[in-house]
Amino acid sequence: MDLHYTDEDLAFRDQVRAFLDSHLPLDIQDKVRRHRRLSKDDYVRWHRILARQGWVAPGWPAEFGGPGWTPLQRHLFDEECALAGTPRVMPFGINMVAPVIMAFGNQAQKDYYLPRILSCEDWWCQGYSEPGAGSDLASLKTTAVRDGDHYIVNGQKTWTTLAQYADMIFCLVRTDQGVRKQEGISFLLVDMHAPGVTVRPIIMLDEDHEVNEVFFDNVRVPVANLVGQENRGWTYAKYLLGHERTNIAAVGVAKRELAFVKRLAAREQKSGRPLIEDPLFAARVAALEIELMALEMTVLRVLAREDQAPGPEASVLKVKGTEIQQGLTELMVEAAGPMALPFDAAYLEGEREHSLAGDDDAAPLASYYFNYRKTSIYGGSNEIQRNIITQMILGL
Repeated sequence: MDLHYTDEDLAFRDQVRAFLDSHLPLDIQDKVRRHRRLSKDDYVRWHRILARQGWVAPGWPAEFGGPGWTPLQRHLFDEECALAGTPRVMPFGINMVAPVIMAFGNQAQKDYYLPRILSCEDWWCQGYSEPGAGSDLASLKTTAVRDGDHYIVNGQKTWTTLAQYADMIFCLVRTDQGVRKQEGISFLLVDMHAPGVTVRPIIMLDEDHEVNEVFFDNVRVPVANLVGQENRGWTYAKYLLGHERTNIAAVGVAKRELAFVKRLAAREQKSGRPLIEDPLFAARVAALEIELMALEMTVLRVLAREDQAPGPEASVLKVKGTEIQQGLTELMVEAAGPMALPFDAAYLEGEREHSLAGDDDAAPLASYYFNYRKTSIYGGSNEIQRNIITQMILGL
């Protein structure tokens, strides 16, 4: 694809910048830029602001309510949003289940669910991982047994991000025990408010309630909530994971955080010399920036293939994107030094305007660092992604 911006591209970028300048709430922007925690209301407010503009689903076809942008326009939009300090639009509805419904759902499912995803009337979460089925997802044990015009669902999902807010969960469930494990899985849409659904929090090291366990105890789910064909869910799951892994690359966010690292490292140290002037540290920053530039070009090549769903190349984006993100958090902590160590949960939650430690930039960084250890695991661990690359790209 042509990587040179045309006058039309530059005009589009200016339009996006003007919109962000006038519509991005300053309190939300401040939280994002200062690495403080966002509430459900923050995410929903920003989602609905974008929805009113018709920009909340940049990758959706126009027929389903998307803006009909080119790959380069989508890239410019994502980059400008990240640099401005917007929250991410929660991906579970817009970028994950919606493409599956578009590709494999029936017309009734498209007519009902897609508008509700656009408007954020439904908050979605993902029901894939289980206590014994993470990287080996096909070993999942949650069952869905047909009972007339319903399925009876029993089992457990874990590491379910923000399930405490969710109205719906898209689940992989086992509908046939007597076939090869990949062939007995179905893709089911489950109401989180249905009787028998229980959400239990998993509180992480940084005291944040971000992930959960979800239990299903004889939950009745209408057969109408089956996406596509019974026992074909593994095909749909792989399609969804391709979209998830592409989005995990998060090039725009990495650019914003790279600028933050440089600013943090430019502060004067007790020695009187900013860390960015240290040749070894500067070389590490430069190496990460070069990797980020290469990742951006790869993302653009994938986006340019508009007529194809993301394939195994999405695994490359997932591996490199998460490695870069983790590398940036490591540089942040190193640049902040001992001031990154104090943990101030009240400051992160917005209960105090300034950190007790006296360094507002550094205060969130230990929590941020630990949180980003997960990125190389979710969406399929990086070890599994390397296996996919070896088999499907290198042919080994």
